[in-house]
Amino acid sequence: MPGPPRRWAGEPDSRLASVRTLIVGHGGREGALAMRMAEHSELHAFVGHANPSIVRHAEESGGSYLIGDVCDARAVAAFARETDIDLAMVSADEPLQAGVVDALLAQGTRTVGPTTAGAEIEWNKAFARSLLSEVAPAAVPRLRVVRQEGEVAEAIECFGSTPVVVKPSGLTGGKGVKVMGPHLADHAEAREYALALLARGRPGESVLIEEKVTGAEFTIQAISDGRTVVFPAATYDYPYRFDGDEGPGTGGMGSLSLASSALPFMTAAHYEDACSIIERVIGRLADEGRHFNGVMNSGFFATAEGVKVIEFNARFGDPECMNIMSLFSGSWPEVMERITSGSLVDGDVRLREEASLVLYLVSPDYALGGGRPYEFTVDRDTIEADGTNVFFSSATSLGGDSYRTVGTSRALALATTAPTLEQARVRVVDAAVSIPVLEWRRDVGEEGYLDGLTGLVRSPV
Repeated sequence: MPGPPRRWAGEPDSRLASVRTLIVGHGGREGALAMRMAEHSELHAFVGHANPSIVRHAEESGGSYLIGDVCDARAVAAFARETDIDLAMVSADEPLQAGVVDALLAQGTRTVGPTTAGAEIEWNKAFARSLLSEVAPAAVPRLRVVRQEGEVAEAIECFGSTPVVVKPSGLTGGKGVKVMGPHLADHAEAREYALALLARGRPGESVLIEEKVTGAEFTIQAISDGRTVVFPAATYDYPYRFDGDEGPGTGGMGSLSLASSALPFMTAAHYEDACSIIERVIGRLADEGRHFNGVMNSGFFATAEGVKVIEFNARFGDPECMNIMSLFSGSWPEVMERITSGSLVDGDVRLREEASLVLYLVSPDYALGGGRPYEFTVDRDTIEADGTNVFFSSATSLGGDSYRTVGTSRALALATTAPTLEQARVRVVDAAVSIPVLEWRRDVGEEGYLDGLTGLVRSPV
């Protein structure tokens, strides 16, 4: 069984090859974590494809990577043993549900991330709503949970003329929720979508039908050792494919945070109440004996009546993780050690008080039913020399500055920080226009966009 982590570097910017860390996953989120982990450790990675960012950071730190099924708990655990890992981080939803953390902990590998039981707060929305109704009932929108096709019509009818949201209870990669208005024309379409979800026939399948909430969305990437919870500034995510929030819902086309804790459309009460809810949820998971540490990525609506919860995710958001990692200063492996030892304190997570902006670039057919590979070029060295990080996601290297998209997800992200949001936006846009073929939202980071959201929120009564 592995012993305690090896000694830490004496200087904050030095690299200690004797500390070995493991990242599991291959998205832009993992690319940002890999960057910070490789600064202060020998990084190893278990990935589904050769993400150029992760590969580069692993190799430059003296580590390695292995391509495999990130949900294969036995294979991940075996790789951790073979590479003599001190600290691991599992940061994607499907490996968490699949029990990768359980397997690592069972062999004595200290790991950041919840077990399958702890991660149920994400992979079972019905469970999450039930728990939330006990610890913060005022934050739960009116809802019905249906498990049989014969229950759908009555559940829809109970909302009367009120618009609804239809959510599969399980994981959907941020793409399964449909809302009346942008996605569903009326209650009849909501009923048909709920029936289609139930007809998939997955074991234990259930569907949530919820009242559509009027407000503005925000997220908080709370970092916890299972007891202490550290709260960064709120982040805002752009969940629709095209400018002006048009088109299909996606995994996120960009995200931002400001130097202040709250966003312009929020009050201090919105932020404080959201943080309090997260603390109560983590506390309840501990009371139930569910192992939870790492990140509680929580989505909220700021409304006229206060805070309403959208969902809980048991790991960093993608892209929001890149906001946090861009602002972070210090040793992330040391934060991981504090999390796994249950000794985290607020001062361990040091974030610069600046604005941060992340912009995702995607293939032209992203979220539109396509999926053929696209080749594109990126002058990564020039972009990063100008102060913007390049985090590849669903892409592989063809050599030099040439790359190819993989699968149907987002290709790469550009992330930067600056004293103001507009300065960050100028820098990111300058980088984006230098990359041919790929597409991106032009309104990500526009101050006018955020100002427009304030009309959806009044001060809590």
